[in-house]
Amino acid sequence: MLDIVTAMGWNYVSTLASEGNYGESGVEAFVQISREMGGVCIAQSLKIPREPRPGEFDKIIRRLLETPNARAIIMFANEDDIRRVLDAAKRSNQTGHFLWVGSDSWGSKISPVLHQERVAEGAITILPKRATVEAFDRYFRSRSLSNNRRNVWFAEFWEENFGCKLGMHGKRPGSLKKCTGLEKVGRDSSYEQEGKVQFVMDAVYAMAHALHRMHRDYCFGYPGLCPRMSNINGKELLGYIRSVNFNGSAGTPVVFNQNGDAPGRYDIFQYQITNKSTAEYKVIGQWANKLHLNVDGMRWRTSDPTLPVSVCSVPCQMGERKKIVKGVSCCWHCERCEGYHFQASEFSCELCPYEQRPDRNRTGCIPIPIIKLEWHSAWAAVPVFVAVLGILATSFVVVTFSRYNDTPIVRASGREMSYVLLTGIFLCYVITFLMIATPCLAICSFRRVFLGLGMCFSYAALLTKTNRIHRIFEQGKKSVAAPRFISPASQLVITFSLISVQLLGVFVWFAVDPPHTVVDYGEQRTSDPEKARGVLKCDISDLSLICSLGYSILLMVTCTVYAIKTRGVPETFNEAKPIGFTMYTTCIIWLAFIPIFFGTAQSAERMYIQTTTLTISLSLSASVSLGMLYMPKVYIIIFHPEQNVPKRKRSFKAIVTAATMSGKLVQKGSDRPNGEVKTELCESMETNTASSTKTTYVSYSNHAI
Repeated sequence: MLDIVTAMGWNYVSTLASEGNYGESGVEAFVQISREMGGVCIAQSLKIPREPRPGEFDKIIRRLLETPNARAIIMFANEDDIRRVLDAAKRSNQTGHFLWVGSDSWGSKISPVLHQERVAEGAITILPKRATVEAFDRYFRSRSLSNNRRNVWFAEFWEENFGCKLGMHGKRPGSLKKCTGLEKVGRDSSYEQEGKVQFVMDAVYAMAHALHRMHRDYCFGYPGLCPRMSNINGKELLGYIRSVNFNGSAGTPVVFNQNGDAPGRYDIFQYQITNKSTAEYKVIGQWANKLHLNVDGMRWRTSDPTLPVSVCSVPCQMGERKKIVKGVSCCWHCERCEGYHFQASEFSCELCPYEQRPDRNRTGCIPIPIIKLEWHSAWAAVPVFVAVLGILATSFVVVTFSRYNDTPIVRASGREMSYVLLTGIFLCYVITFLMIATPCLAICSFRRVFLGLGMCFSYAALLTKTNRIHRIFEQGKKSVAAPRFISPASQLVITFSLISVQLLGVFVWFAVDPPHTVVDYGEQRTSDPEKARGVLKCDISDLSLICSLGYSILLMVTCTVYAIKTRGVPETFNEAKPIGFTMYTTCIIWLAFIPIFFGTAQSAERMYIQTTTLTISLSLSASVSLGMLYMPKVYIIIFHPEQNVPKRKRSFKAIVTAATMSGKLVQKGSDRPNGEVKTELCESMETNTASSTKTTYVSYSNHAI
């Protein structure tokens, strides 16, 4: 019966037994075996009293319904109790709910299911496998009142079987028909061999074989019962009975196991209602140490051909673990593996490795997709567009300055320093492409070198120019002698000395921490694993980035300080004010950059926002320098060449004196040509100073301060 329940997939059942040895021992054996084998849990074990009170069976049905998932009912009950249980289920309108599994006391009997076929439909019952003993049929049919007088119950059987009365002492009062004694079993009455005849005969033969072997062992050669056998105890006889081995009346072996049980051989029936609404028991399998069940031949409710279930909990879906209910191994709650956990076993979830995420079914882990900033992304398209425009504009300025290299405006701008500054502006635009390119060893190396180099070129050149202007006018207030290190060569040495500090820091960075790529799985590790991405990037931390840009920012701040100090110098003579405006605007850009860059450190779009912010800030800084310092000059060179002419020479002392009289110069500035207003002191001040020991004359149109 347990094999049947297991084969049907029913793991949550109730038991129902008639009070007494048969029912209680049967249920006890079923429960014990189910515990030993596992896989089947007992929801309830109910007992039918020997003398049930009115309403007792209705109460039993109500108790069975307290565990509605335990639809399968294992019954070890007599046929009268079976009939009343089915009747109570019918009254409770539970037709089709319970799945009855009956023992051999139910078997294939009609009386328990008479007039309640629908509620018994689908019931599975068992019956010991039996064979008809033809010799017994011949013997029993030949019995009559004359040749079977030794059976004291035979006369009562005769009256019952033929419906007659034997003389005045008959057992059937009220019967008018008298028995003639000529009746014949099987001819004048229906006859069918009792199913247990085979087992009774085999039991008798087993006892005979046991006594025969005992006599052979204890009384060998002694006729009749010897003294040794007259005092044997039951245990000795039981040992001989258990050791018998012979072919029984049906031709099957008769043996007993260590518990004294004969091999079980059962036919399995199901009570079915056919399409013609006729009910009958049909053989659906057999059991002989192993179950053979024809599941396809089974029928359940007429309107529902599917296999019914009797389980406490439905199987968990993929990606869910079982949380067993305490004390009931067949009942559980299904808990889904959340986050980055996957179903490692039926009862546990485990965390995926850091670089992996659960698959769609959460039954395993798969690598997290790796992404990078793509060229076609809007986050990359805008910086690239700005950088391309900047590179074109810078190239145009360089070409214009190269073509008009010897004109007064180009010379007055300080050609050497201008080219250095334009190189820095160009590098600020180029770094955009390195920041967006797919990270690799070469790209990461170039990023380290050029990330701060463009700004360093630009602000080193501007710092040198503003420092030169400041020193010239500070020196002019004290003496007419020109200050030291204001020649173009000196300015280049100072500028490249400042740039070398940046390069030295980069080389130290290379030595301490060689460049390499990493995949950052934490940057876009969202709460939803489906959206998790690994970011391919260069191993440059935010701190390393700030250190790389820190020196350039220091140059920028220092340059801004000098721009503030030289803000009083008349625009008529120098570029201090355009440089000042450039630095003020640049400082605003980078002050806006810092909170945007670091404020998005926890954002899922961090890679895109920070890269775009950095490249746009670099491009804007370069564009400010290019637009304020060089576009006005290019405009004059191309569209107003008449203003690009040499101006009259003035002495260094006159220039310094004029600086202290800015009010007058500003008033006269409106009468002068634009070229004169926008030019600076000449770049060859040292050479003119060397040619005159007393009075130095300089042409401000040919000198850069």
